Amino acid sequence: MAEQLTGLADDRALLGRTSTAERVSDILRSRIADGYFPPGTRLSEDSIGGALGVSRNTLRESFRLLTHERLLVHELNRGVFVRVLTVEDVEDIYRTRSLVECAVVRGLGEPPYALDGLVEAVEDGRAAARESDWKGVGTANIHFHRELVALAGSERTDELMRSVFAELRLAFHVVDDPRRLHEPYIARNAELLDTLRSGEREEAARLLAVYLEDSLKRVVEVYLRRVGDDA
Repeated sequence: MAEQLTGLADDRALLGRTSTAERVSDILRSRIADGYFPPGTRLSEDSIGGALGVSRNTLRESFRLLTHERLLVHELNRGVFVRVLTVEDVEDIYRTRSLVECAVVRGLGEPPYALDGLVEAVEDGRAAARESDWKGVGTANIHFHRELVALAGSERTDELMRSVFAELRLAFHVVDDPRRLHEPYIARNAELLDTLRSGEREEAARLLAVYLEDSLKRVVEVYLRRVGDDA
């Protein structure tokens, strides 16, 4: 916990002079997504509030916001914890992803599309793989799908999926073999990108639907194995 709090204290400058619960939530959401606070971690009000230099009331409000986003859970008489997802949670996350992401792709107008963000994400994934940084590959993959959703040009959709992708990272953090989980999607992201470059949105939507179905099976498989080993 000491190492996590040292890193969190570095974020104090991000709060500036107008600290708000929303900005604290943004910092904690990012730290949870990055694995600084893994699933099951109890979050200490005193330690985190001290590291960020915020009041107890501000921190509690940020905890409430992140609980509403299903990233945290409050356990009576025990405190606030980073949520541990169930298999049903993972399945629901992927159901939402399939509904939204495939609809975004099918709803694209006439090409060419603004694909610079997708190109960057694919290159980031390849670069991370060359360094055997499989956590980085996973981050690049989430980046790819955020950029895919952003093609809709909808702030509401972006906001919805920001929460969904943050929850997805909770499942990734309990996986013991991130290379096996993430490596196949480097090539599949590139294939989706090439299909969109060609303006074939219906084919891209078909590839994406299969992609997400395969990804769900893989995540559930490794998730069940890890949870079973810990039981």
